Amino acid sequence: MSTRIETLNPETTAGKSKELFNTVQNKLGFIPNLIKVFGNSPATLQTYLSLGELTASGNFSNKFREQLALAIAEENACNYCLSAHTTIGKMNGLTIEETEQNRQGIATDAKTQAGLQFAQTVTKNRGQVSSEAIQSVKEAGYNDGDILEIILNVVSNTLTNYVNHIAETEVDFPSVEAGKFTVTSN
Repeated sequence: MSTRIETLNPETTAGKSKELFNTVQNKLGFIPNLIKVFGNSPATLQTYLSLGELTASGNFSNKFREQLALAIAEENACNYCLSAHTTIGKMNGLTIEETEQNRQGIATDAKTQAGLQFAQTVTKNRGQVSSEAIQSVKEAGYNDGDILEIILNVVSNTLTNYVNHIAETEVDFPSVEAGKFTVTSN
């Protein structure tokens, strides 16, 4: 594969990366190319997997975490993550329409929409958000802990977005491209 950072072959990988690859294989049934890129640094791969476990242990549902991942990946224009989270989002109950709307920071539920828009604001402004943005997300029903969990999701997803940009990871999910929609905002 012609990526700027090597996409490791799980069959020939050894050590801690091989151990982590086996964990992913057992969990997902395959090893996505992103994981094969992360494997070049066992510490980075372990961090990514740990962040995934931590976000999953929080207060947000799988569905909402996928919605956040889509909104963040769109803001960061990460085609790999948009492709992966569109597929995973479907597995968590999102329709194509919801997926595309979530990428645009839109949801049918006002609270969800406020959370997606806050995540996009945090991403776009690299954490420099106004007091009004914080007040707005709180008025939508999020508490201080929820705000921190949204930030945790931004950090976790931004890690994958940036690695994919730098590596130019080959997309191994049905392809989705940033900025291209068939469903637009209301």
